[in-house]
Amino acid sequence: MRFLSLSLLLLLSVISCNTANKATEVKNNSEEQMESKKMITEGFTSGQISISTKENDCTITIKVEGEYGVYYLDPVDLKGDFQTEGEKIWFKYGPLRRMNRCVKANPISIIEIVKSN
Repeated sequence: MRFLSLSLLLLLSVISCNTANKATEVKNNSEEQMESKKMITEGFTSGQISISTKENDCTITIKVEGEYGVYYLDPVDLKGDFQTEGEKIWFKYGPLRRMNRCVKANPISIIEIVKSN
């Protein structure tokens, strides 16, 4: 009987820990969604810095997962603080009417940029 009581107690503690973890995850996801909506409303685009060493490729691009798939932008004026592989960012940009420096990305000028949380 004692073994059954201890087993039941252990089972309840494991279940309660899992429930607390899931509640924290839901809260974090909700906060991220609210932040995303706010940034999009303010005109920002979400992206991730991508660095390449391949020949004839842009050294630094911003990878954007858009409504119709992934595309890359070539920021001609990206500050050094943001030149880190995998850095998640929110940014506003303007397209540039100039020849592409690489095949996969269109040139842009950064208007405003912040690191993503």
